[in-house]
Amino acid sequence: MTSYPTSNVRRLPPISNEPIKSYAPGSPERDELKARLAAMEQECPDIPLVIGGREIRTGDVAKATSPHKHRHVTATWHRARPEDVHAAIKAAHDARREWASWRWEDRAGVLLKAADILAGPKRATLNAATMLGQSKTAYQTEIDAACETIDFWRFNVRFAAQILAEQPASSAGVWNQTDYRGLEGFVYAISPFNFTAIGANLPTAPALMGCTTIWKPAGTAILSAWHTLQILHEAGLPPGVINFVPGNAATITDILLADRNFGGVHFTGSTAVFNSMWKTIGENINKYKSYPRIVGETGGKDFIVAHPSADAAAIAVAIVRGGFEYQGQKCSAASRAYIPKSLWNEVRDRTLAMIADIRMGDPSDFRNFMGAVIDKKAFERIGGYLADAKQNAKVLAGGNTNGADGWFVEPTLIQTENPAYRLLCEEIFGPVVTVFVYDDAKWIETLQTVDQTSPYALTGAVFARDKNAVADAHRELHHAAGNFYINDKPTGAVVGQQPFGGARASGTNDKAGSKLNLTRWTSARTVKETFSPPTEYRYPFMSAE
Repeated sequence: MTSYPTSNVRRLPPISNEPIKSYAPGSPERDELKARLAAMEQECPDIPLVIGGREIRTGDVAKATSPHKHRHVTATWHRARPEDVHAAIKAAHDARREWASWRWEDRAGVLLKAADILAGPKRATLNAATMLGQSKTAYQTEIDAACETIDFWRFNVRFAAQILAEQPASSAGVWNQTDYRGLEGFVYAISPFNFTAIGANLPTAPALMGCTTIWKPAGTAILSAWHTLQILHEAGLPPGVINFVPGNAATITDILLADRNFGGVHFTGSTAVFNSMWKTIGENINKYKSYPRIVGETGGKDFIVAHPSADAAAIAVAIVRGGFEYQGQKCSAASRAYIPKSLWNEVRDRTLAMIADIRMGDPSDFRNFMGAVIDKKAFERIGGYLADAKQNAKVLAGGNTNGADGWFVEPTLIQTENPAYRLLCEEIFGPVVTVFVYDDAKWIETLQTVDQTSPYALTGAVFARDKNAVADAHRELHHAAGNFYINDKPTGAVVGQQPFGGARASGTNDKAGSKLNLTRWTSARTVKETFSPPTEYRYPFMSAE
């Protein structure tokens, strides 16, 4: 990659967060989205692999269905064979040299154009694909598929410019530069079902820095992933830079992690899968040309903890929005809450009133607050937790499931008197919030319980009007959350404002939505140019006494 001194980093167009459209009755965006939903519901694209710019249909076909209408097929898609995975490695290798030689501004231009395409003519299409395929409401889809994707593509360009502008000092007669090169091997990007924007970011962040990638999207989000790829191609992404390889995760992963040219993994998914990958990478470490970069955002058991000085109404809204929006299927979703006895009755009653008002169903009915969970496997797993709660805790609201037409799980509020109860400890990834009510005098002890109960450290929220209580939470929960919220729900991180990621069992905390993430996809080279090199080996101190 050619180096560019600070003075040659070009001025970027203005970059700010994409405004969120309201989809209120009578708005043009509502009418456009409704029309696109109706049209796409009649479509059923046959989605191929895309390797080196070529569409490949393997004949090993799977069906994608709407979670809220699980007999409705939204797309068919082809699974990769071992030979396709090897072909993707070659395509990424063949494309890397040319892509890395592009000026960074030209690589950035692809993402900026893609963001503009999505902000304009493709907004309704990607939103509709997300609603149909992942059962998100219009608002949840808008903040994810449209706004967060646009923000990732635009802000990452700004972050890249900041990185390139970081250059070393130079002394007289010397010019020192830092050359930010893409990694020498390919990056394996593995995206989950729950955020279309994550699928848009995981392969493109390394690509912006000069890497080529192999992208395995979740089969349950294949429709939105396919439309994301089409936007990138329309924006001018060259063949082979991002190779689209859906299929069996174990087959694809085993081949990629065994290849000498494996350069890194950009992952969002379960802690167990990430741990397994890390172990495999360690076992293969002597095979690789370079030490791979390992970046992952994994599980969470995200908390709300309230001090007696907190606002009960605000806590209740945080529980409902933080716990039940998108059916609790956010890495950051509130899953456990610690409420003081003095506030519990009011918090409980307010929360139950909102739960009773929640509508659940097809997201194309904009009156619904919730859709369905992603698939039968998730539906059954969450149902198992609900059965446990009915036996070993107190179900205050919800607790029921209905899989007749879609994978619907009621918003559920549970109370337990056991701070070590499994629903306070284990990741559920569904619309289930478990509450522990504590004695008001045990504030510090409760904070310590929050910190020690779960192996995760992704997001968490403290509610308090007492500033000393907030300071207590800062201290006792110092490592309990990578994204820490004060008097707000623990969800809704915005690119460029709240860089996202956690530590402990929640990942490597490389902060998607900041330049910290982009630095993982570049390998710096220091370049020293001396204008008048010495021609004599002797130093002045060596002169005669």
